[in-house]
Amino acid sequence: MMLGHTIQRTPCRASHAAASGSRSRPAGTSCCCPKAPQLPLSSKISPCNALRAVCRVRCAAAQPSVVVTREHGKNGKLMKALTKYNISCVELPLIEHAPGPDRDQLPGLLQQGSFDWVACTSPESAAVFIEGWKAAGQPKVRVAVVGGGTGEVLDAAGIQPEFTATKALGKVMGSELPHIPGGSDTVLYPASVKASTDLQDSLAAAGFNVQRINTYNTVGVTNVDKGLLEQAIAADVVTFGSPSAVK
Repeated sequence: MMLGHTIQRTPCRASHAAASGSRSRPAGTSCCCPKAPQLPLSSKISPCNALRAVCRVRCAAAQPSVVVTREHGKNGKLMKALTKYNISCVELPLIEHAPGPDRDQLPGLLQQGSFDWVACTSPESAAVFIEGWKAAGQPKVRVAVVGGGTGEVLDAAGIQPEFTATKALGKVMGSELPHIPGGSDTVLYPASVKASTDLQDSLAAAGFNVQRINTYNTVGVTNVDKGLLEQAIAADVVTFGSPSAVK
C-alpha cells in the first residue's frame, strides 16, 4: 500500500491556543508536539505500518480521518481496522474496471481446455476468470494464483487454486510454476490491459507457452461526488492501493 498526502499538523492548533491564550499559531510555524508525525509524500509502506502511522496522528487530532481509494467493496478490511481506533474513513474510489478487448474470448478458451494452467494475478483477474468460467459451464481447470488475496476470491466461488507463488510477484510465479507431466506446457493468462510482461516473460523463460488475453482494463473514475471530494481534501491521510489510483 502507498501512503500519500503528508499528514497535516494543524489539528493540534487548539492545544497551542489553550496554552498561549491565542486562537491559533502564527502562520508558517510548525507544530512543536514531539509526537506529531510527518511522512514523506507517497511513502511506500505496508498496510500494518500505514495503520500504525495513522494511529499516531491521534496525538494531534481528536478523530483523524483517512481516505480509502480502492474500488467500492474492496476497502472493507482497512476501514474496519481503522474504525477500531476511532479513525474516521472517507471512501472515495479513484479507479474502476472496464472490459478488455479480449474478454469475450475467455469462455470459449476455457471450454477448449488446451492449456495446463490458468494464471490469475489479482483479485480482479480472478473475478473476471470466474465470470468466464461460469459462462463456459464451469469446466474443470487448474488455476495458479500469485497471492493469497487472489486465492480467496477463487475459494469463495468454489475454485481451489492448485498453486500459489511463494512471493506475490509475477516473475516469481513464472519461475516456480510446475510443469505438468504429459501436458501442453501452455498457460492461459487472462490479464489486465495495463499488466506488465513480467509473468509471461518469466513463464517463457521457464519453458511455457503463454496465451495472454487482455480481459479487463483499469481506468480512472469519471464521476466524483462533490461532498466526498471535499471530505477527502480535508482528510489527514490518503491511502492508495495501486499505481493506477495514484495516476
